[in-house]
Amino acid sequence: MLQNLSLWPNSKQPVETEPETPVAIPEPEITPGIGLALGGGAARGWAHIGVLKALSEAGIQLDFIAGTSIGAVVGGCYLCGKLDQLEEWVLSLSRRRVFSMVDLSFGGSGLISGKKLLALFEDHFGGIMIEDLDRPFAAVATELGTGHEIWLKKGLLTQALRCSTSLPGVFEPVAYGGRWLVDGALVNPIPVSVCRAMGARAVIAINLNSDTFGRGSTVVHELPPIPKDMIPEIGNQLQNEPGGPIKRMLRRQIFGTKPRGLPGISGVMMDSYNIIQDRIGRSRLAGDPPDSILTLRLSHLGLFDFHRGEEAIRVGYETTCRALPDIKQLAEIRP
Repeated sequence: MLQNLSLWPNSKQPVETEPETPVAIPEPEITPGIGLALGGGAARGWAHIGVLKALSEAGIQLDFIAGTSIGAVVGGCYLCGKLDQLEEWVLSLSRRRVFSMVDLSFGGSGLISGKKLLALFEDHFGGIMIEDLDRPFAAVATELGTGHEIWLKKGLLTQALRCSTSLPGVFEPVAYGGRWLVDGALVNPIPVSVCRAMGARAVIAINLNSDTFGRGSTVVHELPPIPKDMIPEIGNQLQNEPGGPIKRMLRRQIFGTKPRGLPGISGVMMDSYNIIQDRIGRSRLAGDPPDSILTLRLSHLGLFDFHRGEEAIRVGYETTCRALPDIKQLAEIRP
């Protein structure tokens, strides 16, 4: 077949010539940048807002962001340019307002259906696609049944955040892409590995639970027996609680009893979940350590203390400011 046809002068016959040598156009050089791994930790996750504020004020360029659970929510808000709006909303929360967002589900597979949470995400992120963000972002979730670690890097941001925050037993699992997904902290509480896979040459990790379960140890001696009068006292106290029997039963089961600290369903699940998260997190950080890690001291905040955002944000901001000299040095290093 004739290619690159040309005509000799005063000739009507086409002559085949050698094809032109293609010129290789060099691809733009991509310099691996800084990744930020935002860990899970329920209400303590508002501290991520303070972390991002301090990094932004210091001019630290973040090129990749991966988040687990509440870390995914704050990271997504940051990349959407809505961090200030999130902070304003967090500071407006009260106990009553937080409780009003809890839509109990007694017939599903979680205490909370999560419909109100999804509606909140839709109000702020409706229609935003992850791939349209100005920087690579991933939300970590866990697949039920297989235990697979799922990285949500495409699709609707609202769905990714809902999947990543679906705490088992508390929120109902989310059907997504033919899978049932729950909170990503079950498999990767502080997603350093995700940042590295996205191309980060250096990773800053944010650990929200370092001073809560980090001192865990093995108890080899037998614990003292439970006092015989403990159960009767608890029973008597429940009888004296205001409200009908159904209200007392639900209150006891969900929130526990205060006199002896008998935990409720929510407390048992959250503490168990966070112990697992801490153990898995320390193991994964040991296998793939970040280049810089901020350990935020937040044990004074309860996992459901979403109304105490001001304290959490302050801890995140102040801790990050103290670490800025090392972070700036890390950001200046070139591969």
